[in-house]
Amino acid sequence: MMITETIPIREGEELEEQKIIPFIKKHLKDIPDDVPIQIKQFRAGRSNLTYLIQIGKWEAVLRRPPIGPVAPKAHDMVREYTILKEIHQYFPQAPTPYLLADESVIGRPFFLMERKKGIVLDEQMPENITPTKQLGRQLSQKMVDTLVQLHSIDYKNTKLVTMTKPEGFLERQVYGWIKRYELAKTEDIPQVERVKKWLTSNIPKPTEPTIIHYDFKLNNIMFDYKLNEIIGVFDWEMTTVGDPLADLGVAVSYIIEKNDSSLLKWPDEKGAITTMPGFMTRREFIESYAKKSGRDVEHMNFYLTFAFFKLAGIVQQIFYRYKKGQTKDERFRNMNQYVKNLLWYAAELTTKKF
Repeated sequence: MMITETIPIREGEELEEQKIIPFIKKHLKDIPDDVPIQIKQFRAGRSNLTYLIQIGKWEAVLRRPPIGPVAPKAHDMVREYTILKEIHQYFPQAPTPYLLADESVIGRPFFLMERKKGIVLDEQMPENITPTKQLGRQLSQKMVDTLVQLHSIDYKNTKLVTMTKPEGFLERQVYGWIKRYELAKTEDIPQVERVKKWLTSNIPKPTEPTIIHYDFKLNNIMFDYKLNEIIGVFDWEMTTVGDPLADLGVAVSYIIEKNDSSLLKWPDEKGAITTMPGFMTRREFIESYAKKSGRDVEHMNFYLTFAFFKLAGIVQQIFYRYKKGQTKDERFRNMNQYVKNLLWYAAELTTKKF
């Protein structure tokens, strides 16, 4: 089956076209008049909502927060737009931002950015591409290389200097995500207290801070049509300046290995590209990053444990919105089971040396 980028807009997530289109035409030049307008929703993503806007031959991507109440400080479109403005000039894989709208247009801020064209790999390989060991290695090596490239940017040349606070980053992250998890908690899970106690007792000395994406994974990455290069990196909501090994931990936490339990997959996932022949294991990805970047990865056990806990917190926030009726997206119905699975993996890592 051919996997398409976009889908018809999901029920309850429609855009107010009569407000958005006039705003676009007012603030951007060369938008054609009296031509067909199409709005579709991008398939990927379970948090912020992303749409393709087509006005004749003109195209852009619109990104907005989810419907309904959201967690404090989450889904900050103004911040993400500003980060893109700063980063894309040093990191061409970041889309060019076009236009920011405040809440006066549709009640929530949103922004428009460049539409890049290529292949986003998510659960399955496109039907016209044969998975090979060589291809698997190439894809994962390109991911490592791109992450190292991002971490090599001197953030002091950007406005992230005034937008972020790298000092005390790990402590704030650990205690912050514990608080966020507790605020979104819907049931008691036995492993939580054990993981929380281990994380707060084992925070390592931080690595020299860099720009971090903090949600670096396959479905936030676009390859060219030949799968030779990464031409796009998306979803910059969590981007900040902090410990690059925390970024590595997040990237590695999304790698599903061939012998992993299905517990590590999102409940609605049909497969995992990372299990294809040749794709790096979590250990291989870490080793390749260490070699390429020159950074010491001795404490990756902490970073990976925290990555699983952080992901559990993110998913718990999503499930909380579903449980409270703040979203009708049925993909979220069983997300509480995924939270339990992630916390089980995090708890297991506290007893092992990765």
